[in-house]
Amino acid sequence: PSTHPILPNRTNAPLLTPSGKHTLPPPAFNTSPSKVPDVSTLTNKSLLPTAYAHLISVAPNLAPLIESHPCTPFSAEGLAEPVDPWQSLVSSIIGQQVSGAAASSIKRKFVALFNTAEDENIDTAAAASKPKSTFPTPAQVVSKDLPTLRTAGLSQRKAEYISGLAAAFLDKSLTPSLLLNGTDQEVHDALIAIRGLGPWSVEMFMLFSLKRTDVFSTGDLGVQRGMAGFVGKWKVGLKAKEGGGKWKYMKEQEMLEIGERFRPFRSIFMWYMWRIGDGVDISAI
Repeated sequence: PSTHPILPNRTNAPLLTPSGKHTLPPPAFNTSPSKVPDVSTLTNKSLLPTAYAHLISVAPNLAPLIESHPCTPFSAEGLAEPVDPWQSLVSSIIGQQVSGAAASSIKRKFVALFNTAEDENIDTAAAASKPKSTFPTPAQVVSKDLPTLRTAGLSQRKAEYISGLAAAFLDKSLTPSLLLNGTDQEVHDALIAIRGLGPWSVEMFMLFSLKRTDVFSTGDLGVQRGMAGFVGKWKVGLKAKEGGGKWKYMKEQEMLEIGERFRPFRSIFMWYMWRIGDGVDISAI
């Protein structure tokens, strides 16, 4: 991938409009005074080396984990992958509280609703030349009533959530420009105002889709588990009836205090806490 600037607290993935026709490039270098001077000239190729150095300066024992597990989502290749925010958010809603297999099945059926000759938005000739399995636009979604959306396997609430999300894109409550250039707080507030998008869903979208570098989720169980291991709070020898498990929850304030040390790269720190939470051997750290 070609070299381009990376800005903390901004979106670092190229975004597509809901129609998928346009790609918005990452923002240009910020020439105004930076609140974090040492990272103001980061690029997609220097982000990880700089983040690694910062994480290790705060916690030297992370070095073996970082060396053995590169943070691929924030690699130059990972940052180059275009993202359709509309499609990502719809997929997030579909996937709530169902298995991966069920979510995939529902998503296929949902997309299929808009890829038939009967779709009132296109005539038969246009449908014949239309690519298969094209993800619907917000306008197409609001053209369907909720009972029709539910035939894809969506619950009543999820159908309402997706229809409401489509309306937000259409009335400009959500725009690719806002998602690209807004501050973390501005993007968070715009997303959390939409029914069906809770704190965890918003945080995961900001991290994995928008590739924002300083996201931190205290409500994620994997992060809680990883941080418990990271600070050495493993339970030993407890029976299930006495609390069970090999780890205990950390208080939110404690997680925030620890995470604060890793700004402005808490997204990358959190990614490594997931690795620990997933059972990566940490005996060497």
